[in-house]
Amino acid sequence: MFRSAVDIQPACLGLYCGRTVLSVNGSVETYGDCGVCPRGQRTDDNKICRECMGSPDRYDWLYLGFMAMLPLVLHWFFIEWYSGKKSSSALLQHVTALFECSVAAVVTLLVSDPVGSLHIRSCKVKKLSDWYTMLYNPSPDYITTVHCTHEAVYPLYTIVFIYYAFCLVLMMLLRPLLVKKIACGLGKSDRFKSIYAALYFFPILTVLQAVGGGLLYYAFPYIILVLSLVTLAVYMSASEVESFKDLLVRKKRLVVLVSHWLLHAYGIISISKLDKLEQDLPLLALVPAPALFYLLTAKYTEPSRILSEGGNGH
Repeated sequence: MFRSAVDIQPACLGLYCGRTVLSVNGSVETYGDCGVCPRGQRTDDNKICRECMGSPDRYDWLYLGFMAMLPLVLHWFFIEWYSGKKSSSALLQHVTALFECSVAAVVTLLVSDPVGSLHIRSCKVKKLSDWYTMLYNPSPDYITTVHCTHEAVYPLYTIVFIYYAFCLVLMMLLRPLLVKKIACGLGKSDRFKSIYAALYFFPILTVLQAVGGGLLYYAFPYIILVLSLVTLAVYMSASEVESFKDLLVRKKRLVVLVSHWLLHAYGIISISKLDKLEQDLPLLALVPAPALFYLLTAKYTEPSRILSEGGNGH
């Protein structure tokens, strides 16, 4: 049964049920019955399915950047963990992982609508429920359910899955051959462990996005800040870094420190969104603060000093 714009139409039930536009004749649109909107569309205020023609805003891109960084950071962590101290292959594996994720990101953008362009069109995220439309299917008679589940945040939800799939495919094509040729310092059972780890964390990341995508969208800036602060403190403590001189002993420590500073800056930018540059940019001056605080106070919290002072009765 078709309806036109001049008909008296009862409102669609549910938050995300809408009427698709079947045809347009001048200023008159013909609509279908209430139901699920096609992919790439979401309902407007009049419960009409409209095509998403907007572009992701800065916060949306920062969220996508965060989701893209997760597999890369995990790749780097497990490569470093399993490479061994005498292995000279870690750096090349790090570069390969960066190449894999970068190519996967570009290909993901190219295959997204509009195809062949790095620009993507999207629907605006309005509230948390937009990520979980499957929870808002109406039941008018409490028996029959009208299924109106669709991607109201198109394409922020599914594009992450596409990206992870490309990451996994590229890793399986490139990494085993590379590791087999260059990881001579590792045993046969150890050289592929970083790849095996990826086969575990990719399904975990997929489930995390499927279940908690909406929560991550709103919480990821704070997650970045907290995790980067904790991991920096743990690393500096485990590496016994207690002064600026200790940082300069090994280049690797400086690389880790700068990496954490970049994460701090990313988290601060994500929270502030840089809407007001004159107010938000000075916040980036806080990026080195946690590391400086640690270095200035580490000598006062050294366990051996505390135990010796306790034994002397101080």
